[in-house]
Amino acid sequence: MDDKQTATCTGVFDDYQQTAARVPTRFRRLLPYSLRRGLNQFYWVWWCGWVDFLAEAIGRVWFHNLRMFLYRRLLRLCVGSHTSIHRDCRFYRPSGVRIGEHTVINRDVILDGRMGLQIGNNVSISEGTAIFTLEHDPNSPTFDERGARVWIGDYVFVGARALVLPGVTVGEGAVIGAGAVVTHDVAPLTIVAGVPARPIGQRRSDLNYTLDYHKFLG
Repeated sequence: MDDKQTATCTGVFDDYQQTAARVPTRFRRLLPYSLRRGLNQFYWVWWCGWVDFLAEAIGRVWFHNLRMFLYRRLLRLCVGSHTSIHRDCRFYRPSGVRIGEHTVINRDVILDGRMGLQIGNNVSISEGTAIFTLEHDPNSPTFDERGARVWIGDYVFVGARALVLPGVTVGEGAVIGAGAVVTHDVAPLTIVAGVPARPIGQRRSDLNYTLDYHKFLG
């Protein structure tokens, strides 16, 4: 993966701090508490919600090339050349997602960029997969959020309906079986399956294919 790309893959809370920093400290102190709280709520509920809604709407566009153009130009989604994102995919914080070249994201996939999501080159992600970088802590008395970046290496193949949880690194050439729930890192060229996912095999090391697949109305 490109170190220059990963360096810009920050979290949603970093976005908030950067936005707040644009407002002079003296001005913020003068604002009534109710107004500060209202602006804070506007940012999290309305602005972030609007971006996610726009990403979902673009995902429903029929024409592949137009959809990719809107992702890149309207959402500033960082997508490499010859990569395809099929219809009905959903994004949380698209600005936190980085996708390499010649990667195929099939239909109904959820990509969560709230804490940073990096996907490499020649990656195949099958229908219905969900990759999350942020979740709630069930043992927290206040139901706090917890999360971390997810890294998907080059040549990874993710089977249909798989689930990847926050903080996971999937090594180059690894395979995640259909319906697997990945809670821990996956070593390169390792095949995992099950709930939770466990190693069940090994993939050959001489991978050299190039993915270039999309449908006109896909």
